[in-house]
Amino acid sequence: MPWKASSVMDQRIEFVVRASDAGANVSSLCQEYGISRPTGYRWLRRYQQTNSLQGLGELSRRPRRSPRQTGSEIESEVVALRLAFDWGGKKIQRIMADRGFVVSTSTVNRIIKRNGLIRTRLSHQKAARRFEREQPNQLWQMDFKGDYLIEQGKCYPLSILDDHSRFVVGLFALSNQLGRSVKSCLISTFERYGVPEAILTDHGIPWWGNANGHGLTRLSVSLIRQGIQLYFSGFCHPQTQGKVERFHRTLKHAMWYRGEPKSLPAFAEALSDFRKEYNYLRPHESLEMVVPAHRYQPSSKTYDPSPPDWEYPEQAIVRRLNTQGCLDYQNHRYFVCEALAGENVQIEHIDHKLAVRYRHMYVRELDQNTGRSVSLLKPAPEPKV
Repeated sequence: MPWKASSVMDQRIEFVVRASDAGANVSSLCQEYGISRPTGYRWLRRYQQTNSLQGLGELSRRPRRSPRQTGSEIESEVVALRLAFDWGGKKIQRIMADRGFVVSTSTVNRIIKRNGLIRTRLSHQKAARRFEREQPNQLWQMDFKGDYLIEQGKCYPLSILDDHSRFVVGLFALSNQLGRSVKSCLISTFERYGVPEAILTDHGIPWWGNANGHGLTRLSVSLIRQGIQLYFSGFCHPQTQGKVERFHRTLKHAMWYRGEPKSLPAFAEALSDFRKEYNYLRPHESLEMVVPAHRYQPSSKTYDPSPPDWEYPEQAIVRRLNTQGCLDYQNHRYFVCEALAGENVQIEHIDHKLAVRYRHMYVRELDQNTGRSVSLLKPAPEPKV
């Protein structure tokens, strides 16, 4: 039996923390966590060798050198051409040659396939549905559609799309990309359609932040408090959010065809009209020519404006972070995460370190000897189904 699916990294950290206690029975713990003894001892050795819980992360399986691997510049050009024009390998190879790149047609086709850019009509039906959730509200995709110039400055359309049905649960005209603006849109969407199991976004503002070394923002923490699992697409891989990206292509064409609105109220009205058309009138080819509304139904999980505090285990060491997201513990102050300011966290001892846990996930490793604070786990990318 493999590691539990909830969070592989969290399971490893929890296992190592417990197995490191004096008198711990490693064999019994391996049975409890559903792993073999060699696997358990391997993660114990990894922790001992690296002297850090960070060492429990997956190591890259990529070889140090790969003479057959296409250069990143060539791959970026191929992907850009494919996304821009939807051309096949022969046309892209010719344009690449004109631009001074030496690459074969077969290599171009491999790049197209590797980046998930094969057209649905040319793919086997089963593969075309590989990344589609089985039920509505199991996963929503969310992203901004760039920006449009308007009289008051710029308009940033925010799209929220259900993965299973392609139903657009939210389409908003915003004057900024601030977390409070997005949160207001999400709350109105939750109140209308319920709360999804998970949301997929990119590594952009305002749902991802790099300032605190963990990626959590106040917006993403508020979603976690609703019990929503957060997934983040890979850096420079917009195809991970293929459905919302494809929707944005359709939206862009619609705005061009009808004429781009010049004010924020006009943009909001245009987006509202387009959303109704897309959900209820426009047949969707990937849905066997039915409209998204035919396959969508609201979530049974309702929005809670005041979610209860997380119930940590009865014997756990629980502390509340201060207003800067720091932990005061045993006469020392450690930085944990600014976005978690005022939240309760659980403290677990391992050797001379502290593992800090927020709700169901480990967020920080603190070294009591040096005061060093390092991130343990970034939210995991969306798992394939």
